Amino acid sequence: MLKLESRKPTDVSPVERLHALVASDMAATDKLIHERMGSGVTLIPDLSRHLIDSGGKRLRPMLTLAAAQLGGYTGTGHVRLAAAVEFIHTATLLHDDVVDESALRRGKVSANIVWGNKPSVLVGDFLFSRAFQLMVETGNLTVLDILAGASAIIAEGEVMQLKSANNLGVTEEDYLRVVSAKTAALFAAAAESGAVVSGQSPERIAAMRDYGQNLGIAFQLVDDALDYSGRQALMGKSVGDDFREAKVTLPIILAYARSTEATRKFWQRAIETGPQGEADLDRAITLVEETGAISDTMVRARRYADLAREALAPLPAGEIRSVLGDIADFCVERAY
Repeated sequence: MLKLESRKPTDVSPVERLHALVASDMAATDKLIHERMGSGVTLIPDLSRHLIDSGGKRLRPMLTLAAAQLGGYTGTGHVRLAAAVEFIHTATLLHDDVVDESALRRGKVSANIVWGNKPSVLVGDFLFSRAFQLMVETGNLTVLDILAGASAIIAEGEVMQLKSANNLGVTEEDYLRVVSAKTAALFAAAAESGAVVSGQSPERIAAMRDYGQNLGIAFQLVDDALDYSGRQALMGKSVGDDFREAKVTLPIILAYARSTEATRKFWQRAIETGPQGEADLDRAITLVEETGAISDTMVRARRYADLAREALAPLPAGEIRSVLGDIADFCVERAY
């Protein structure tokens, strides 16, 4: 396992350390976000603010800012790109919560519960439009292509996930395709676009893209493992959301593959045919733990986190590279 820098003993998380390194640019990004989510239609900023100001870490836009800082960028295009990345992320969350009929987001009642499905979808569309305006303002067609392409891939991932619901025939390869599209694509595009706008070499641009892609996969694997863990409350979601929505994530794929005849019938009823009973979630949690599905999901997450850290090798040594590597580790360690 390649370790580029040793982990610094500190009570401050790597995400907080990264925020400190890009603090002035992040402040400018937050200011721009709040300016551009404004509208004469008051419902739009009210609903947008409900999610944008709900305590998200802004990790994706920070990757854009950090990548630009690595390239010594002195313009303002990276701030516009970072705001665009956050708008794309927020729009997808608004749409996801409608599709998934989610009641909570980041520990708060979700926007679709407060305002309804139709306003949530339409405000999501508004934020996507704002994101594209910000991309155009950079005058850089390459970054426009990167983020526009990521937006399309994310949508494809959501459709693939819809097709995999209630389907125990989904394979680990199918699942990873969904995760790569639905989650990792925006991490990759956020990191890559910051490197592009700052005029870095193709090798460094590829390094940031690969870092973001692998970090995003690790991030989602951990989230999916946490859905069957008491630690999920720390993520602002109740335990078992994926199970109740009959999403076939890696813990279920692995647990089902290792099932006995009796437990196989349980999974088939709980996921494919229904109905789910009150005790089913507790049994599902027991089964994913007993079969080693959670620990094996975390092993895979660790592998992708290591790949993310290794991808940083072409980047110049320093605080940014060090903290990006630590974020890859922290992504997995937050589950413990």
